[in-house]
Amino acid sequence: MNIAFDAKRAYNNGTGLGHYSRTLISSLAGNYPENEYFLCTPKISDRFNTAAYKNVHVVSPQHFPSTIFTSLWRSSWVKKDLQQQHIELYHGLSHEIPVGIERTGIGTVVTIHDLIFERYPKQYNPIDVQIYRSKFSNACKHANRIIAISEQTKQDIIQFYKIPGQKIEVCYQSCHAAFGFTVDEAEKQRIKQLYRLPDHFYLYVGSIIERKNLLTICKAIQLLGKKLPYPLLVIGEGGAYKKEVLAYIKQNGLENSIRLLSDEESIKNIPGYRTAADFPAIYQQASAMIYPSIFEGFGIPVLEALWSKIPVITSNISCLPEAGGPGAFYIDPFNQNELAAVMLQVAEDDALRQQSIATGWQYAQRFTQAACAEAVMQVYKQI
Repeated sequence: MNIAFDAKRAYNNGTGLGHYSRTLISSLAGNYPENEYFLCTPKISDRFNTAAYKNVHVVSPQHFPSTIFTSLWRSSWVKKDLQQQHIELYHGLSHEIPVGIERTGIGTVVTIHDLIFERYPKQYNPIDVQIYRSKFSNACKHANRIIAISEQTKQDIIQFYKIPGQKIEVCYQSCHAAFGFTVDEAEKQRIKQLYRLPDHFYLYVGSIIERKNLLTICKAIQLLGKKLPYPLLVIGEGGAYKKEVLAYIKQNGLENSIRLLSDEESIKNIPGYRTAADFPAIYQQASAMIYPSIFEGFGIPVLEALWSKIPVITSNISCLPEAGGPGAFYIDPFNQNELAAVMLQVAEDDALRQQSIATGWQYAQRFTQAACAEAVMQVYKQI
């Protein structure tokens, strides 16, 4: 079967959507080599290397006006390229499919990661909300099948877009396979020195936006004061909300307790940081992952932490219990006192910590790349 993907984010996104795209494409290409896979992207980058897969091909705009109006090519004109490549199935990996593709005879699947902009529209530019709503609802209406990455997302699709539940399949995502392998001590020491990591630290990974709730961690750290067991390392970028977080850190003298790696020029330009290749070694040296998000589609950093055999402190709402399973520590994301107490508990109770790690690792086995690829392939076979 000739299968095409919207691969823009596989090549050009360093966060969740990019990781999902790269992981799924690689898993499918490796586990189902009998198919040919075509990656449709207006721009190629070094974020995704497919050299290991002979059955993966890149499709990019080749002629004017597509080479100039690449957004139009991706959202509509790509249909001509799909037909020339005899594509049988097109998978929109991030919420959209080409306009009018339903009239080409090509089967379609769309992955919907979340409808957070519908739940929290005030956290988005009003124009962006309208654009997202148009693209997402069009994809849900016209795709042959919809993949939701959590039960939470499935229920949101049904609620907001009135899509019949039988059209939607929940296919959990995996994370990069590297998180499931123990990094050797020599490599850990290299990464420790390269990034100047402390012996013990809490870790936060994610965009620094209001919904991800980094400010609550800062407030918990401020509450702990001298009782804070470990500093916090932050991996992520942000805009207006990040400025609010930085202002809070400065106002409360927390500069020595909270370190934003992405703000350090010497670090953000490290190749292994850009590609996330160094992340497993960073995760595996962390004392715990803290992820008090208010709402998620799934929460990949939680799964990455489970695979890395570190405790996870996350929210007791949205889909986070789906991602964290029975081994995670759950808190009210609006309660910094509760978070502070759990941060202390994880640091001080080693028996509880080890139990959490073991339970989390066992739960993570249901999210292997092979299992996730198989679930998606079963959706393809329904079309």
